[in-house]
Amino acid sequence: MPSHAGTPLIDVRGLNRDYRRPRTSLTKPGAVVHALRDVSLTVRRGERYGIVGESGSGKSTLLRLLCALDQPTSGSIRFDGQEITGRPERALRFLRENLQIVFQDPMSSLDPRMRVRDLVAEPLTALGLPAGDRVAELLEAVGLPPDAAGRYPHQFSGGQRQRIAIARALAPRPKVLVADEPVSALDVSVRGQILNLLADLVDELGLTLVFVSHDLSVVRHVCETVAVMSQGEIVENGPVDDVWDSPAHPYTRALLEAVPTLEGFA
Repeated sequence: MPSHAGTPLIDVRGLNRDYRRPRTSLTKPGAVVHALRDVSLTVRRGERYGIVGESGSGKSTLLRLLCALDQPTSGSIRFDGQEITGRPERALRFLRENLQIVFQDPMSSLDPRMRVRDLVAEPLTALGLPAGDRVAELLEAVGLPPDAAGRYPHQFSGGQRQRIAIARALAPRPKVLVADEPVSALDVSVRGQILNLLADLVDELGLTLVFVSHDLSVVRHVCETVAVMSQGEIVENGPVDDVWDSPAHPYTRALLEAVPTLEGFA
């Protein structure tokens, strides 16, 4: 695996996020839920960083904070040396240009009323950037034919829609691609294709990848470093092969035991 020396591209320190449940009594406030507890991590430029955990582990909350879609209760997130916590949306243009997200379900993340050319160009339009020939370049990069530009999302398979979503995320030439369970809603037969596409694009474009999943075997396929989350905390992190081969925490071992295998096959 390559070395990633230098200043962290994403630097998280002491992150906490608390939510208050709706009150069930006229005299008592709702209970506080600690979604994140003192989370710290570092993602270096060019790194493929996986975040893995079951539903309720806190990984989705962490993802929203990394993307400045929510604010932490306390703690710090620095992106390329700049603090993003506490900033108003108008002061986050640098983040919106340099960090883009591929969501879990492409059908729900793509406007069904828009043609593919407009969907892929929309991030550029929102940022006031020229589209030019960028849409055609991106469709080719994700393995879709030129005539896909004039069609609508419902005219494509799930795997093809995720390719459209990837093209859309790459439109503004981000430094960081965040993939939120990008294959969990797809048919098993196309998951490997999308994972390989993501890995190839990250290498070709020199991107940093933050990959969120409940499946450690999927993370191992595309990432070099992994953080394992449980109950709002990072319970283990390190090189993904080391965590896979010699898990130190009981929760990580439980995740590995849940990975399906076929006896008699390597």
